[in-house]
Amino acid sequence: MRLSFRLLDYGQSLVSMPKFAANLSWLYQDLPFLERFKAATESGFKAVEFLFPYPFEPAEIAAMLAETELTMVLFNAPPGDFDKGERGLAALPSRESDFRASVQQALEYVGWLRPQCLHIMAGIMGDVDPERALETYLTNIQFVLEETKDTGLIITLEAINSRDIPGYFLTTIEQAASILDELNHPRLKIQLDWYHAQIMGGDLSRRTKRVFPQIGHIQVAAVPDRNEPDCGEVYFGHLFQLVDQLEYQGWIGCEYTPATTTQKGLGWLRQYPTFSSRAWDVERNVL
Repeated sequence: MRLSFRLLDYGQSLVSMPKFAANLSWLYQDLPFLERFKAATESGFKAVEFLFPYPFEPAEIAAMLAETELTMVLFNAPPGDFDKGERGLAALPSRESDFRASVQQALEYVGWLRPQCLHIMAGIMGDVDPERALETYLTNIQFVLEETKDTGLIITLEAINSRDIPGYFLTTIEQAASILDELNHPRLKIQLDWYHAQIMGGDLSRRTKRVFPQIGHIQVAAVPDRNEPDCGEVYFGHLFQLVDQLEYQGWIGCEYTPATTTQKGLGWLRQYPTFSSRAWDVERNVL
């Protein structure tokens, strides 16, 4: 069932937030990656994020960002050997040298692309002792913060649900918050993905408010099928209103799999003043 989100009226003005960024690894998958930047602009997006830029030369991506004038919000540090099932290295003892090399590669791309945030993936633990994994994780995150000390780059930690990635080290936003409390660094933030958080505990309104001062980035997708956020078990209109009331200043990444095509699925965005009405025009033209 598709939900119709009601426009919210605070006194005399419409909702001015949130701002939505297209995740180019998930959206526009019918197009080659470098063509997705222009497609996002034509749909009305003003910002983008993606998973891994590393198959492409940083100059190529930088040129697309310059041409489209899109804001570069976030990408991930290298995950290790993705094809062999690795999903990050930060919490893996004995992989410290590989992790540090991956950070240097990420920072080369940061220099070219100038993202607001860099996400550090923790990794799948396997039979690693949890205490050793935590110690390694803390040390490696401190290393990233030290390597970026002369920048304003936000380093984000994302809790990923254990259904999609069994054995992942970081699975709840409370666990992420405890890491932030331990390291106590102003540029270390939670990457709050409501899709993962709903699967790992729900109670999204209260939990979002509880960790709100620690949030650096938000992502959205319907639960359980990870499609557009106008269907499924969560009413995201309420959560968008909530973070607006909390005066969230960042972007919300659209990290979902379109149920049909990206353009046909963008109608849910048409009510938000911060999103161009061109997205709705595009959808009507292709229906």
